Amino acid sequence: MRNIVFQALAEAARSGEPVALGIITGAKGSSPQKVGAKALFYADGRIKGTLGGGCLEAEIQQRAVHALRTGPGATFELVLDHDFGWDDGLMCGGKVCGLILPNAQNAGEQFWTELAGRQNTLSWGVKKDFSISRLEEGRGEPGATPGLLYQETVTPPCALWIAGAGHIAQAVAPLALQLDFRVTVFDDRPALANHQYFPPEVSLQAEVWEELLALPLPAVPSFGLIVTRGHRHDALVLKEWIHRPFLFLGMIGSARKARTIFEHFTEEKLATPEELARVACPVGIKIRSQSPQEIAVSIMAQFIDKRAELVYEKRVSSAAKIELVESP
Repeated sequence: MRNIVFQALAEAARSGEPVALGIITGAKGSSPQKVGAKALFYADGRIKGTLGGGCLEAEIQQRAVHALRTGPGATFELVLDHDFGWDDGLMCGGKVCGLILPNAQNAGEQFWTELAGRQNTLSWGVKKDFSISRLEEGRGEPGATPGLLYQETVTPPCALWIAGAGHIAQAVAPLALQLDFRVTVFDDRPALANHQYFPPEVSLQAEVWEELLALPLPAVPSFGLIVTRGHRHDALVLKEWIHRPFLFLGMIGSARKARTIFEHFTEEKLATPEELARVACPVGIKIRSQSPQEIAVSIMAQFIDKRAELVYEKRVSSAAKIELVESP
């Protein structure tokens, strides 16, 4: 999950173990990781998170362990050409810049725990003296806090609401958790909507559908997946959810099912053509999936793509200022 590095930093702060934080702060051309990627380096060679793996990460790890021994933070700039990465096959042709922050655990257990928990929107940054600090509320916008080497706004995970607690939902939910969605499953069958079938991190709502469909969406970007036990229940949920501000809404089924339900919704004026066009049915990308696990992969691949398109790219451009670090 995306907060694994923050969790590891909180644990290091609690135990007092020295660690160095590496961050990609700039990327040009092709590179194995994007801006904002993080890894935590330990003196014994362990790594939490990733900056891209291979020779790139090995080079940064060497510098990070050296920084743990010597003390000061540092910047880096690496060109990923054939000379740099021939042995490991890393010939992306791009360039990455970044920071190495030794003893990052000294920012404090509470600081890193709050970032790992992601209950609220929080902004933090790295000053020119390589110190780490929380930024004032509202200072996470581009240009709001000048003089920083790195600036980031951490937001709560996107919500994924799943209507139906059957075998598809049981395969999707744990995968969605690993992919950094906050998952809630809804069903009118308490025998299925329980933690015998779902991880404890999944929120479960078992009630009659009239009650379930009246619940308000959380105040975070939200995605919906309709996988109930039949067409009638799918249509029942869609009738309500299609008017909710989901960023993306998918429904299990065939193209024929979609055509039948959409024609009914149009004839009965239950939804506009524009609203129906937002519904992906059949949901998921085409990978010839058959088993529930394979279907879950196809569904979550589509949700990852939509999240990147609708949420993360927007956050990087408008909510998180990340400046290229120039080599000293």
